[in-house]
Amino acid sequence: MKKKDNTKIRFNILIAIVYIIGIVLLVSLFNLQIVHGEEYRETSNTRLTREKTITATRGNILDATGNKLVSTSVIYNVEIYKTKIDTETLNNALLLVAKTLEENGDSYIDNFPISINPYEFKNINEQSWKESNKIDANFNAEQAFNYYKEKYKISIDNVEDIRRIITLRYLIEKDGYSNTKSVKIASNISNASYAKFNEMGTSFPGISTYVEPTVAYPYGELASHILGYVGKISPDELEKNEDYEQNDIIGKTGIEKVFEKYLKGKDGIKQIDMSVDGVVTDEYIAEPAITGSDVVLTIDSKLQKATEEALAKDIADMQNGVLSGATKASEGSAVVVNVKTGEILAMASFPNYNPSLFTDGISQANWDNYLNDGRHPLVNKAISDKSAPGSTFKLVTAIAGLESGVIDLNTKINDTYIYKYFNDYQPKCWLRGGHGWQNVVQAIEHSCNYFFYETGRRAGIDKLVQVAKAFGLGQKTGVELPDEISGTLSGPEVDKEWTGGKTIQTAIGQLYNDFTPLQMAKYTAMLANGGKNIEVTIVKSINNPDGTQVSRNEIESHVNEFLQKEGNSGSDLELSSNIIAAIRQGMKGVTSDDAGTAYSYFRDFNIEVGGKTGSASTNNGTNAWFVGFAPFDDPEIAVAVYVKNGEHGGYTAPVARAIFAEYLGMNASQITEDTTVSSYMQTVR
Repeated sequence: MKKKDNTKIRFNILIAIVYIIGIVLLVSLFNLQIVHGEEYRETSNTRLTREKTITATRGNILDATGNKLVSTSVIYNVEIYKTKIDTETLNNALLLVAKTLEENGDSYIDNFPISINPYEFKNINEQSWKESNKIDANFNAEQAFNYYKEKYKISIDNVEDIRRIITLRYLIEKDGYSNTKSVKIASNISNASYAKFNEMGTSFPGISTYVEPTVAYPYGELASHILGYVGKISPDELEKNEDYEQNDIIGKTGIEKVFEKYLKGKDGIKQIDMSVDGVVTDEYIAEPAITGSDVVLTIDSKLQKATEEALAKDIADMQNGVLSGATKASEGSAVVVNVKTGEILAMASFPNYNPSLFTDGISQANWDNYLNDGRHPLVNKAISDKSAPGSTFKLVTAIAGLESGVIDLNTKINDTYIYKYFNDYQPKCWLRGGHGWQNVVQAIEHSCNYFFYETGRRAGIDKLVQVAKAFGLGQKTGVELPDEISGTLSGPEVDKEWTGGKTIQTAIGQLYNDFTPLQMAKYTAMLANGGKNIEVTIVKSINNPDGTQVSRNEIESHVNEFLQKEGNSGSDLELSSNIIAAIRQGMKGVTSDDAGTAYSYFRDFNIEVGGKTGSASTNNGTNAWFVGFAPFDDPEIAVAVYVKNGEHGGYTAPVARAIFAEYLGMNASQITEDTTVSSYMQTVR
């Protein structure tokens, strides 16, 4: 009995608690709806809360010494939200916005296609525009203008002011805005305009200012092909990138593209409280933006600048006849590589382009200028252009001959001018009458075609291909840049109907041989370091905003996946010290012996240099090459210079000289150029 009484008591207590809670809720509801209802409704109707994306500051791209090659600057923009104001108030506010911007030298977005004084349609197809905007097809420009005046209920009479209002009303009509979606009116406004909009908020209902980070290129066009450019994300890119929005920017080329994942950062969120008449009452950060990571390159901006300037000057000297017979020269490349680490210290492609033109959307005129420029300024010629290497390939042939034992360091071959081994193909040496008896060192120094015809024939095409592949020729290097091409290594793999004549053409760097300047720089670096394979790289590190670094393994994994890279090209060459010494001695003679093909450009140079010139015949002219390394006794850097239609390999030597001088801290002395050389030089030298 007692147990039943206890149960009944607990049940009654539970019912009492439920009643109490119900009474409390009813009292609270009465208080909200009846006592303070009007007050809360008024507050609700006079305040709107919006979310605004805070664009993350993009990471910087720096050179090896910390100079910012790409940075982020801050600009101020103006936007408008839809508010509960009447048409006249909206028109007056927009007119004040337009005049405020104009008074401070700022502009606003103007897509309205009718100008005044006189009334004219501009940059549109009148018929289709009228049709899409439901305007009488017979209206002239003035009538169409007045149509919009009436449509937007503009009551003032000043024509200039009317157009100001129409322009901004037309903009927000086309872009579409609401109380949560804004329309950008102006970008990159002055501090004066920014201050006025914020100080006089009540005069600008619906108007809001915001800070936007934008990509900046402090060094202008310097290293443009390495850095790349950014631009508004395309529909295809948006579909592939879930974390982006329609108006985001994204890396399009170069480092900007490959390392977009790290550079972008993470956007934040700002809450904006605004009254229904459009006045901002409060702002606060709901989620902070996270800055992107910095990408540090291996290049040195000073050496990069010197390389670009030397290349541009060299091509100008060719065009202007200072270097005679090469007036068709117009484009080229130069690459500088650390022979021990494979780090790219400079990579020039001429001509450059201006990456800042792309940031906010390149104009059609500028885009057309780049596309129609026969010098192909948007192409990174260091990795996306290729050419037969000409006589610079003879070092491969020399090594193939020495390694296979078909020649040794004492072997001499008599250059009798015409190589007559094959009945159906009898090429000539570049020097009329021939060079006479030559050993391998002399043949490299004098670039004797005949010697390398014979050596190539003896070694055979398979050996030539084996050695060339070990140097990475005809293969992508795997550098961390998009659009690298593999080029072509001449041999039976590309021509099933192989003949002996094709072997000797290959032996002097012709026929199907086509390599990029970066491949040639790697090849030269391996010659300088004794045959040790290197993995070329242009990225030193990626530094996160929290002070940590991305691991090298992660960087390599990302690059491999992004570029579909398949490991490093080339392999170590097990070369004897005697072979390396002979090859390098021949290269030293090219620059230091008075019979060397680049002697005239290095005869007064204070540092000993190893080099090799090359002139490669094409259907449209002769391309010029110089490859070399310095200092001779303890090589640090290797250089490859290429100029399309440069005619003579020696003509590119001044670029290498200027690079060596800059790197070694020398004051380059006056270069005396031999412009009296006969126009009959070797076809391939």
